[in-house]
Amino acid sequence: MANSSEPSSSLPIGVFDSGMGGLTVLSSLCELLPGEDYLYLGDTARLPYGTKSAATVIRYALRAGGYLVERGVKALVVACNTASAVALPAMQQAWPHIPVFGVVEPGAQAAASAAAQSHSAGVLVLATGSTVSGGAYQRALLQQHHGLQVYARSCPLWVTLAETGPQSELLVETVLANDLRGFSDSARISTLLLGCTHFPVFKARLGQLCEGATIVDSAQTTAQVVLAQLQAHKLTNDATGGGCQMMATDDAKRFARVGAYFLAPSMGDRLAGALANVEVVDLG
Repeated sequence: MANSSEPSSSLPIGVFDSGMGGLTVLSSLCELLPGEDYLYLGDTARLPYGTKSAATVIRYALRAGGYLVERGVKALVVACNTASAVALPAMQQAWPHIPVFGVVEPGAQAAASAAAQSHSAGVLVLATGSTVSGGAYQRALLQQHHGLQVYARSCPLWVTLAETGPQSELLVETVLANDLRGFSDSARISTLLLGCTHFPVFKARLGQLCEGATIVDSAQTTAQVVLAQLQAHKLTNDATGGGCQMMATDDAKRFARVGAYFLAPSMGDRLAGALANVEVVDLG
């Protein structure tokens, strides 16, 4: 049974992803809320979530989130777009005593704002199959801007490509260019919305393939939402130099080796110790 007491500001923030992609969100959280402690859980044994059914994603997300809640957190950040798109309401219902944040709404707000400031109102959502078929980003974008032209493209290989760490430039460009076919040289879009937290590792290459397009990922905007809500609930920790415990459900050595690939350069030193001591946990 999860703890239903009111959270304390001294508790850590829980961050959950299907793998290592959520480390992009963790980096932004650490930059914006440097005094906080963090518990990060990557469900690497069940990766990827993007190919699973909605019922399976909800079941996995509740197990992973429940583990962090049992460990004791004051807030939970679902740093997985598929889980945010499919399981967020179930997770918020399961733990009403703490704020549970997703990454879809913040990302959609940032992308809609970027598109509105351009001459073209087109946004291309790049995401996993489950996220695209579920339509969460499409709905969120149209709620922000009813006249927006919204396109979505499933990128089934990108998570696996990202999780294996740095690859040859030729391989990355071939996979990305194939999934961008019909859009990379199109005047229909002004904004790329990275609908998976694994995808920011390809940001530089995407910028070259879609020259002139604004590329939006949800990490920074999600961190801003978390900060605002914690301040509103008087749950911020004003200490300096908070710590981080990283956990994975499989292969801690690979997590430690590849994890740095997802961290912002400014976070490498701070989180190096956490990556060197990844705890393997069993979610049952």
